[in-house]
Amino acid sequence: MAEEISKSELRSSAAATSTPSSSTTAKSRWSWPSVLRWIPTSTNHIIAAEKRLLSIIKTPYVQEQVNIGSSPPGSKIRWFRSSSDEPRFINTVTFDSKEDSPTLIMVHGYGASQGFFFRNFDALASRFRVIAIDQLGCGGSSRPDFTCKSTEETEAWFIDSFEEWRKAKNLSNFILLGHSLGGYVAAKYALKHPEHVQHLILVGPAGFSAQSDAKSEWITKFRATWKGAILNHLWESNFTPQKIIRGLGPWGPDLVRKYTNARFGAYSSGSVLTTEESSLLTAAKASGELCLKYIFAFGAFARMPLLHSAPEWKVPTTFIYGFEDWMNYQGAQEARKHMKVPCEIIRVPQGGHFVFIDNPSGFHAAMFYACRRFLSPDPDHESLPEGLSSA
Repeated sequence: MAEEISKSELRSSAAATSTPSSSTTAKSRWSWPSVLRWIPTSTNHIIAAEKRLLSIIKTPYVQEQVNIGSSPPGSKIRWFRSSSDEPRFINTVTFDSKEDSPTLIMVHGYGASQGFFFRNFDALASRFRVIAIDQLGCGGSSRPDFTCKSTEETEAWFIDSFEEWRKAKNLSNFILLGHSLGGYVAAKYALKHPEHVQHLILVGPAGFSAQSDAKSEWITKFRATWKGAILNHLWESNFTPQKIIRGLGPWGPDLVRKYTNARFGAYSSGSVLTTEESSLLTAAKASGELCLKYIFAFGAFARMPLLHSAPEWKVPTTFIYGFEDWMNYQGAQEARKHMKVPCEIIRVPQGGHFVFIDNPSGFHAAMFYACRRFLSPDPDHESLPEGLSSA
């Protein structure tokens, strides 16, 4: 059973959890009891922050906590390996759509949540039945103890929990979109369960390059320096950015807001994030974030690169990159050479790694073009929208 929350209830909750007055905030932030409370933000706080973002969306929606059970039936790997057998939940938002609209499932990247797509939901919901999730251990979803000890177990954490969510929602024949780490997860899911995915859209996906690639020579040289050795040790010790935020206690959220305001304004073609929008990024209990070192080696090189799986691809795929994305689209070009399914690469101007925030209109144009066979009566005669380029 899923606990459903209507949009009107969300708005009421958002008002109840709105930011207090500056004098109250200052008093609570700097009083000693608050400073001494060096604790992570609760999952409820993250859900409240997401509600405030979603309150600006015009399209009606339902938010629910989808019960995915305690472990996949018959699985040899317990993907959360917790000492508790309590049920786990995936935080899910489903937007109203026209009848017979294709289903689009959106999966966020590392250190993010479904709320990061808040600038896209209205536009995409006009053409798709949009469903966005917080991955297990992220955002407003359950945060079980993360005790995975290998790349295989870590991939199972995300892939198997997503599959249990799909079963609970009784979904199939959908378009699956993943951003960054979510792109890696989406691609790995499509490799394991291609029968459910009609089309795969990877937005600035992580995990295509390996540490053995010639282009990784710089990381080997950097690792030989004392700075590189320290950073590599921290990486292998699973010292995540979120741990730094937690270590700063009550000063952490302010640092995050300053960073996000600067980060998402770097390539933006529209308005930058407001203080309220930036508050989505908070540091809750460590869980899914701890996946990083098992999926990537230091330098963001995949331990099990997607490029090596390209010949096994069974789902038509579209890659979308911002012109200024630090993820290299050339990895997708190399993968395409080995794929046996249709594959195209679209680049969007005035956008970085978070192209859907930086240039929403360009991103939406890329999405509608990528999904033209589901949306257009004559997809073969659709031309690439002006401003976008094909790689």
